[in-house]
Amino acid sequence: MLSGRSRPDAQAPPSSARDVGAHDTQGARPGEAPSTQAFREANDRMHQGMAIAYTGDADIDFLRGMIAHHEGAIAMARIAVEHGEAADVQSLAREIIPAQEAEILRMRILLARHEDDPPSGVRP
Repeated sequence: MLSGRSRPDAQAPPSSARDVGAHDTQGARPGEAPSTQAFREANDRMHQGMAIAYTGDADIDFLRGMIAHHEGAIAMARIAVEHGEAADVQSLAREIIPAQEAEILRMRILLARHEDDPPSGVRP
């Protein structure tokens, strides 16, 4: 159930009905909340980062895409902390930030290890 403080635009379809392949890069719109503008910008950065040059190596491609995805999660969590009002949501966002940072560190280590390995078809 939506709270009374944030109702979606009556003309906008629910997020599940939108074209998930189209990402709005038009910036702020008149009357748009600062949090919405920040979420749009974070979402655009995340999707740009996830648009990787695929290598054919599923391990490397997974790690590269997920690093960008986790960076997006951190950016969105920070927006929730800065602009949000609900204590339970802020608590979750504060938990997400260090958890995702730790996973990014782990993925960067794995990525460095796998990028340095000659392609042998067998991974450690």
